[in-house]
Amino acid sequence: MELAPSESPAPLSVESVRALNLSGRDFLKELDFTPFELTSLLDLSSSLKIARSTKSEPQFLAGKNLAAIFEKTSTRTRIAFDVAMSEQGGSTTFLDASSSQIGHKESPADTARVLERLFDAIEYRGTEQSVVEEIAEYSHVPVYNGLTNQWHPTQMLADFLTMREHASDPDQLSFCFVGDARFNMANSLLTMGALMGADIRLVAPDSLWPSNDIVHTAESIAATTGAKILLTSDLEQGVSGVEFVHTDIWVSMGEPDDQWAQRIELLRDYQVTGSLMNMAGNNAKFMHCLPAYHDSTTLVGARVAREFNMPNGVEVTHEVFESNANIAFDQAENRMHTIKAILVATLA
Repeated sequence: MELAPSESPAPLSVESVRALNLSGRDFLKELDFTPFELTSLLDLSSSLKIARSTKSEPQFLAGKNLAAIFEKTSTRTRIAFDVAMSEQGGSTTFLDASSSQIGHKESPADTARVLERLFDAIEYRGTEQSVVEEIAEYSHVPVYNGLTNQWHPTQMLADFLTMREHASDPDQLSFCFVGDARFNMANSLLTMGALMGADIRLVAPDSLWPSNDIVHTAESIAATTGAKILLTSDLEQGVSGVEFVHTDIWVSMGEPDDQWAQRIELLRDYQVTGSLMNMAGNNAKFMHCLPAYHDSTTLVGARVAREFNMPNGVEVTHEVFESNANIAFDQAENRMHTIKAILVATLA
């Protein structure tokens, strides 16, 4: 989706970027940043998106090199970093589980001390937050979290940019997350929503809520930003009146297949259907970080449909996914614009 400029953005220059005071910073989780810093990154993302659409984008990263470690497979995160670096004049070297020794023959600390001598920044997408934190501790160049089990900060910038573009009031966001709320997407939506002063609802069975520590942290932040937080197992209470309905797949990559039966038993009633979207309101939008199991055309979708009698999708129905309410592909595009903003803000 091309962003039509509603007003002239601030001119993009090295000076304006450096004025953000994010040069050299890591991007590991939302809690490391202030609301002002996160808003500044979103504003920079919008400016870069407009500049790209008008073919007036300056290159800030000429000669810069990024090492991108992908222990977990990826489509959107990988191409977003690649295109962002390329369009900014830089280059990316990708290391996957078969071409990197990290965690197998070489520690994250040693990997970081090798890569920092050859690259200007390091991206890591894998399992544990402790790994990307260790890379950052032993590296003197910026380190970016492309996803861990605990946090998904680059996705959050894309999600909040997308919501700002579609919201009736970008400064008063209201959204819910429906599904398994124990992992990265719910954790990140909860904490960034608290930082941004949003109306946040997590809608899940009680056994699938975030940890008490994360909830208490978000509530402490909300007390200072005016955010509203609701955790509930009641669909109508959680969904009613929100502008955006988020969900995610019910069994994440790396989890054993035997989790499907348990999750479907717990979450079958939390599938995003047309009826659920109607609870939110006529103008509510559907969001998903993708990939989505909305039909039986994929191997996983076909298996779930066959074994658990869910022929019309898993976490979201095909009806909702193919409706005008779906803005997940705007999210997917915005991964590149927001990741570009992170790279520019920390490396220019």
